[in-house]
Amino acid sequence: MGSASLRAYLYGRNTLETRKMITQSYINSIPLAALRGYGEVNGLGDGLWAWYGADFEEVNQKLRTLSLLPAGADMPPYAEAYKQALSLFIAHRRPSFYLIAGLKELNALTDTYLDLLAKEGIISKGLRDAAKKVSLELRRAAPKPQSVSFVQRKAANAVRTRLLSLLKYPQLYDLDQVDLTVKSTMDNDANERVTDILRRLNDRKSVKELGLAGARNLARGDPAKVIYSLTLFERVGNANVLRVQTDNFDNPFSINEGTRLDLGSTAKLRTLTTYLVIVGEVWERFAGKSKADLARALNSDLDPISEFVARAYSNNHNISLAQMMELALERRYSASPKESFFTGGGLHTFNNFKRKDDGTTPTIREALIDSINLPFVRLMRDISRHYQARLNVKVGTQKGDRQSQVRQQLLERFADHEGSYFTRRFYEKYQGKLRRDLLAGLIISTRASAKHAAAMFRYVRPNDSRSAFEQFLVETLPQAQFSKEALDKWYADFAPGKFDLNDQAYIARVHPLELWLVKYMQDTTDKSIEEILAASKSERQIVYRWLFTTSNTNAQDLRIRSLLENEAFIEIHKQWREVGYPFNSMVPSLASALGSSGDRPIALAELVGIILNDGVRYPSVRLDELHFAAETPYEVRVRRTQQGQGERVLKTEVAQALKGAMSMVVSSGTASRVHKAFQRSDGKPYVIGGKTGTGDHRREIYGSRGQVVSSRVVNRTATFAFYLGD
Repeated sequence: MGSASLRAYLYGRNTLETRKMITQSYINSIPLAALRGYGEVNGLGDGLWAWYGADFEEVNQKLRTLSLLPAGADMPPYAEAYKQALSLFIAHRRPSFYLIAGLKELNALTDTYLDLLAKEGIISKGLRDAAKKVSLELRRAAPKPQSVSFVQRKAANAVRTRLLSLLKYPQLYDLDQVDLTVKSTMDNDANERVTDILRRLNDRKSVKELGLAGARNLARGDPAKVIYSLTLFERVGNANVLRVQTDNFDNPFSINEGTRLDLGSTAKLRTLTTYLVIVGEVWERFAGKSKADLARALNSDLDPISEFVARAYSNNHNISLAQMMELALERRYSASPKESFFTGGGLHTFNNFKRKDDGTTPTIREALIDSINLPFVRLMRDISRHYQARLNVKVGTQKGDRQSQVRQQLLERFADHEGSYFTRRFYEKYQGKLRRDLLAGLIISTRASAKHAAAMFRYVRPNDSRSAFEQFLVETLPQAQFSKEALDKWYADFAPGKFDLNDQAYIARVHPLELWLVKYMQDTTDKSIEEILAASKSERQIVYRWLFTTSNTNAQDLRIRSLLENEAFIEIHKQWREVGYPFNSMVPSLASALGSSGDRPIALAELVGIILNDGVRYPSVRLDELHFAAETPYEVRVRRTQQGQGERVLKTEVAQALKGAMSMVVSSGTASRVHKAFQRSDGKPYVIGGKTGTGDHRREIYGSRGQVVSSRVVNRTATFAFYLGD
């Protein structure tokens, strides 16, 4: 109250202007119900437009002119504006009634006030009579807005979605209520020109004009069905500034930032990055080692990448990291598809895009330039082996190794991991069912015989009587045939405590964890999957007890191998995340080297930015200034300050090796069509580097034995992640 009082006297002892401002603010903010197709209506200006379709400025002009009109002037146009404004003041008291259902009452009450105003001499009798002849007509819905292509609003939507997370609003509706002017970093003219070109690509004539109607481009098919997107950053100081972000997908969804696409061979760039990071780490580990130490290391059980670095050191004890990077890119890998790879829990085979590559043994650099698949599958296998070697677990070796504590811990983790998977599946099956129906649902879904159902009943409902046992079986399996003697025998044979969970489930011919879950959900109420997983921790270990005691070490090794690969890919995922990979998990499979883990265009742009900036990640910036509540007491400007020094996430030598390899993809590889395509102001061509990638999204049908019966491409992505000059 003290603050308000002080503000009232800002303009001196006469507070008339302040009182006018308070009244005006009230009039301009009072709610006036809500209009279908528009939403909440607030204030006189919005009210005139929403309910009467009247322009606020025109109404104000007519009201100002009223006092200047000569006697006998034509009143109706002014009278309508006056009555509409007056009716909204009257509607303030009950807007949801007068403006939604009470139009007749609003008309009558407004006429009453016209009489009172004329009686007091506030308005003329001529204005009163003309206004009373006006019949108020309220709009019942807002006019349909002029259709605007979502493509034209891509840049604005990109800024709006960024603001949504920055200001922590739950939805765009809340953001729309904020008085905010935003200055973004985008080059609006460039963005509009790019958008215009992308829209033109829907037309076959434009496709020909732009030289894209050739083989492997748009020679056949409907060009209107192709979705294009472009994200372009510019390095400015210590920031990567967003200049262009657009696509031709006529929906609010952003192709650049909202997708998880198989972007194919762009994953080879991430794989190569991880490989060179490992080479750099091992180079540091062996730095300063004597020749004797290197010899001992080479005689030990090193993974292939560590062995390569150790051998390179032993050949040249003064080798620099830059030289090591060059040697690493010159390592050769077979491109033969005639090998099966144990990955992702099973055996898989891979193919090259071009059959002529099958018999070759290219260097890693050559495999990147020509985008050959099999060398990168084998490189990813070596990366996986490197991280697995850190765990120091032996598979298929001496008896002592098989009893190691680490091995036992891995088996326990496998039991926990796979048991959790099955528990989640069974939870989805029974979620939402009534507790009394759970056991019957289990029996019916497993097509259990009467004997198997009896074993399930005695585990799930151990305290039920003999008569309840019989009644349940008769009601649940009405077609089954069983005698009183059989029921007596089953009731006694499967009694609680005679068998553990595994044996009872074996007798019932059902998965132990499904049997346990049905009993747990029946005995408890409204448990979440997290609570169920916590409660089933010991049961998951019991269910896989055979795995710890079996003499079949191959069964153990198979599971350990899968788990070791999972562990390796957790480390690979960490490295990918450090250089911009956008997702919280990746597929633990060698196929990730070919794109099976997915990616996003804007995330690839971040990776290329790190490479371009010699291994330093600078922040990505798209907003320069936020201006809140202009010309109000609450006005605030927030401007972007000079960024810091950035964060080093790659060694300089690693980034420079990647940058050079990417330039060769353009100069002599799969992106050669853009070689020398852009010139600087002095006429010399920009150095361009990048990585191409194509990914097929297939619809596959599998047979009863897991074999692929048919496979067809339903979608395809084609990507170019690039840098242009600096």
